[in-house]
Amino acid sequence: MDVIHFPEDPRPARWVRPVLALGNFDGVHRGHRKILDRVRRVAAERGSTPVVMTFDPHPPRVVRPDKAPPLLMTTPQRLEAIAGAGMHGTAIVRFTPELSRWDPETFVRAVLVDWLHVSEVWVGANFLFGHERAGTFTMLRSLGARCGFAAEKIDPVRYKDFVVSSTRVRRLVQEARVDEAGALLGHQYFIDGIVVHGAHRGRTIGFPTANLVTDNELLPPNGVYATTAGIGGLVYASVTNVGVRPTVDQSGKVTIETHVFGLDRDLYGAPVRLGFVQRLRDERPFESIDALKAQIARDVDQARVLFDRLSL
Repeated sequence: MDVIHFPEDPRPARWVRPVLALGNFDGVHRGHRKILDRVRRVAAERGSTPVVMTFDPHPPRVVRPDKAPPLLMTTPQRLEAIAGAGMHGTAIVRFTPELSRWDPETFVRAVLVDWLHVSEVWVGANFLFGHERAGTFTMLRSLGARCGFAAEKIDPVRYKDFVVSSTRVRRLVQEARVDEAGALLGHQYFIDGIVVHGAHRGRTIGFPTANLVTDNELLPPNGVYATTAGIGGLVYASVTNVGVRPTVDQSGKVTIETHVFGLDRDLYGAPVRLGFVQRLRDERPFESIDALKAQIARDVDQARVLFDRLSL
């Protein structure tokens, strides 16, 4: 997949009459995938190139940094998901204070018309753009008619009783409702990490753990979770503690420790994709290491029953 940046990169010559999905696409959830699927189909019918346009940094980081939410995905994760949805290119607009002051027409002419030469633009139902989010879909369609491209929108996507949105998914993760978040995403909420050396306590009590460091911004609340661990192209069942390990550590530092089922080898330096399946319990202190060990055994048993049911 081609990745270009505004304003420095030219549009690739192989992009033919781009059909564009326009938005932030944080999480690449079910609603985003509906837009991407539509763009891919329309582009295929017309012999055009399916392209996504998104922003970096996330616009709230620039226009209201005190209220900017933690992101569900890093930029590499987002690009991976967009490519996996069949897009041939992603155009990333470097969102700056200057650009945030552009009115909707300036944005459309400079970015969509002069830079990308789009033939059609698809957005979500609530998409707004331009200075102070003054640009609506009606305005986008009107500008498109004047500038030579079509504009279409996708109605909100519902999953059971909920409208799917990045904001709702973030709230569910922040409330430890990771199974519900995964249902709205259409995939497990996951983080990517690298295994680093820890205190090596897990192995001494019979439950070796991989200690992860991650660039992902959003962790679920402290607690114990049934998780999947993607390592070396394989997916393993696992149990993960997110928290401060109050029984063995008084530093208060939040760590991510994962006990991977059926895998007992050196993972230091290995990349791991950790998918959160379900919260098992709160993190809490124990009166002794033996009590902690007994609880971990119960956690593992509970997770195994869950994974047997899910046929992992």
